[in-house]
Amino acid sequence: MTPELVDTVTRWVQLLDAPEDIRPLAGRIESEILYRLLRGPLGPILRQWSPADTATTRVREVARWICARYTEPLSIDAIAAAAHMSPASLHRHFKAATGMSPLKYQKNLRLQEARRRLVAGDATAAQIAQAVGYVSATQFNREYRSAYGLPPARDAAQLRTRLATDHTAPARRA
Repeated sequence: MTPELVDTVTRWVQLLDAPEDIRPLAGRIESEILYRLLRGPLGPILRQWSPADTATTRVREVARWICARYTEPLSIDAIAAAAHMSPASLHRHFKAATGMSPLKYQKNLRLQEARRRLVAGDATAAQIAQAVGYVSATQFNREYRSAYGLPPARDAAQLRTRLATDHTAPARRA
């Protein structure tokens, strides 16, 4: 095993010591493990045994498709058609791979981008809501608060303060 792969697997195992981090981080680390395996000396052999058109491949491709269109109004039927799957099959496979439905995935992308833009502070919450695909500012505020625990403006102000504090704090010596 390469040192990079050992490091990645170690981080994955260390998640057991922080159960609250498993859900948000495990999938990313598992993807990194797969990436490192495929880039390593066993990569050609592993790729040879991996079928090209699987439900997982389709989910990955449709997740990219959703990312490219997250601001657009999408229906489960349109997403299923893009994945070349039935809506029921798409929902089952997508949820197994990501832990959420395709439309929840889209909503999370919208909220993450909105949060990023709010912290940047270059527009109002209503402008950002519209820019990320929300028709209703009220719905955006409700979903944002549900996801992050605070209304958009308060959350962004709190994050900016935290970032400013982290950047101005002196470095600790070991």
